[in-house]
Amino acid sequence: MKRVFSGVKPTGHLTLGNYLGAMRQWAAEDQHRADALFCIVDLHALTIDHDPARVRRLSRQAATLLLASGLDPQVCTVFVQSHVDEHARLSYLLECVATDGEMRRMIQYREKAAREQRRGGSVRLSLLTYPVLMAADILAYGTDEVPVGDDQTQHVELTRDLAVRFNQRYGQAFVVPRATHPKVAARVMNLQDPRSKMGKSDDAGPGIVYVLDEPDVVRRKVMRAMTDSGRDVVYDRESRPGVANLLEILAACTGGNPEALGGVYESYGDLKRDTAEAVIEMLRPVQLRHKELCADPGYVEGVLRDGAERARGMARPTVDAAYRAIGLLPAAAESGAPVLKAAR
Repeated sequence: MKRVFSGVKPTGHLTLGNYLGAMRQWAAEDQHRADALFCIVDLHALTIDHDPARVRRLSRQAATLLLASGLDPQVCTVFVQSHVDEHARLSYLLECVATDGEMRRMIQYREKAAREQRRGGSVRLSLLTYPVLMAADILAYGTDEVPVGDDQTQHVELTRDLAVRFNQRYGQAFVVPRATHPKVAARVMNLQDPRSKMGKSDDAGPGIVYVLDEPDVVRRKVMRAMTDSGRDVVYDRESRPGVANLLEILAACTGGNPEALGGVYESYGDLKRDTAEAVIEMLRPVQLRHKELCADPGYVEGVLRDGAERARGMARPTVDAAYRAIGLLPAAAESGAPVLKAAR
C-alpha cells in the first residue's frame, strides 16, 4: 500500500481554503486509499514571531478540526510533529546535503523574508531552513505521495532532490516522493484579493472564510466578495479572477463544474448568495463535530498520543538507517547496531 503524508501548520485558524484544498480530500479519499499520516507541523510555526500560548491553542484546534473533518484515527495516523523527535533528527542530516542557494531560491522564503523586512523585523534562520525540515517530515516515513496545494509543489521538488542526492552519496535510504493535487479548488483565493491565496496567517480577515465562522459571518464575507468589471458571470481565471474564485468555491462545495456553473447565473448577487449557502451547508457538520470533540478533550489528547507513538515506530528505522549511512557512530544500545572494526 502506498504511504501518504501531509500536514497543517498552526499559524492561524484553518480556513475554507484549507478545508477545500486539503482536509476534505484527506478524509474522503487519502486516508482510505493509502497508509496515511496527517500531522500538525507545529515546529514550522516557530519560524516567525509567535505567541507560545497561541501556537499551543491553534495546534489543539487544528487537531480537533482534522478529526471533525472526518479523519479516523482507526484508519490513519494523526499526530503532532514536535511529539516525534525523528523530524528534528533527520532535518539536520538533510541540512548537510542541502545548499544555501537552494534555500534562498525558495519562493515562500523570498516572499516572507521581504514582508518581514518591510515591517522592519529581522528574519529568523529557521525561515530559511524550514523547507529542509519539511523534507524531513516527508522522508522519515517512506512517503510515496504528498497531497499539496499548488504553492507547495516547490517544497516537494526540493524533497525529491534531497532524497536523490542523499541516496546517491550515501546509499539507498529514502523513498523519492511525488506531489499530488486535488482536482478542484486546489488553491482558494482571498475574497477581497482574488489574485492572492486565502491564507490562514493573513491579517485581512474580511477576505478569509474560516472553518469555524458562524453562518452569518460566512454570508457577510461572501456577499462582500470582490468581483470584476462587467456583469456577465463567466469563468475566466485570468481576466475575471473574482468571479472565477466564487465559481470554483461553489463547484467544490456542490460537486459541480465552474465553467458550467458560469452559464447558470445572470447576476453576481445570485452567485454570491448560492455560494454562501453552499459553504455554510458544507461546513455545518464539521462545526457540529468540532463542538462535540471540544467537550471531550481527553479523546483528542489520546488520539494525538497514540498517533505519535505509531509515527515514531514508522520513522525511527528510516532515520536510524540514515544516521548510519551518513557516517555517524551508532549508539551502543541501538538495536541491530553493527559491530565496528578498526580501519586499517
